[in-house]
Amino acid sequence: MRRVPSALLASTLLASMLVGCSNDPETTPQATPAAPQATPATPQPTTAASAAPAIPPGSAPEQSFAVGVRQLKLNRDGDRPLPVTVWYPAAGRAGGAPTTSADAAAGKFPVVMFSHGLGGRPADYAELLTRWAAAGLVVAAPTFPHTSGPGEPNVLDVLNQPADVSYALTQLLALDADADDPLRGRLATDRVAAAGHSAGGVTTIGLFTSGRDERLAAGIVFAGTALGVGTAFAGAAAPQLFVHGEADEVVQYATGKAVYDKVPWPKAMLSLPNGDHGRALLRDGPALRVVADTTIEFLRWTLYGDAAAKERIAAAARDDLATLDNRL
Repeated sequence: MRRVPSALLASTLLASMLVGCSNDPETTPQATPAAPQATPATPQPTTAASAAPAIPPGSAPEQSFAVGVRQLKLNRDGDRPLPVTVWYPAAGRAGGAPTTSADAAAGKFPVVMFSHGLGGRPADYAELLTRWAAAGLVVAAPTFPHTSGPGEPNVLDVLNQPADVSYALTQLLALDADADDPLRGRLATDRVAAAGHSAGGVTTIGLFTSGRDERLAAGIVFAGTALGVGTAFAGAAAPQLFVHGEADEVVQYATGKAVYDKVPWPKAMLSLPNGDHGRALLRDGPALRVVADTTIEFLRWTLYGDAAAKERIAAAARDDLATLDNRL
């Protein structure tokens, strides 16, 4: 996706008040209602959707893995530094904290690209992302140059982030053929998904609309909105899972639901009646366990082609904590 310094998009995004995307509600300013959806910079036509993911049938690993973690130092175009945190299935006994630069487990593992929220960092989401890695997934999370950490983030720069993710994905997948890299032969380069929270949800939606990356077979959007990237979902069918708290104080639930309704492909929406903007993703607890279990089964189905996992998605969404609109 082009860099798009549009005054219209800037005003629309700023009006959305996506501040403190990965902060606790206690420290997050109250948001005004989201602004109307902006027109994407380079809309693309939506193609006909098929009824199932384009991944051959298979089985996801039944065991849990130890987790390794490493850093990649990337830079897009020489002026967009993109350090990437990578969690991956590691050799050794499962459980415990991730081990820096641990040997990778035997096998080939699908890839998930994760985008953090405004003012956040990948480490904020480690509770969730390490569970994905332990389930047999390689999770790569860029730290975006102008929307991460403390300070005054550049909200408009979110529109450049789909291209950042695509660039980081290209660099990561190249490691599978690098004779000197520890992940050589460990990446299932044809089984890739994207996920993101809040501003990272905007980034993720953009990867299926105005910045469509055809390598992506599925997406997960946490508390996201289509502001600036639109809802012109394009390319081959890629099942989508939306996760949104009905008490979200930053991105209104109705805003996320409106985007979900526009998805033309197999889809589901996990709604947490008492969920806020992000606590269920950041802290261990019953809500995080429901979110983790549901997203893991979704990724097992969409990336491993595991039909049994598809059947378990509904069961993972416990009725006492969440409801699931299941159109998969």
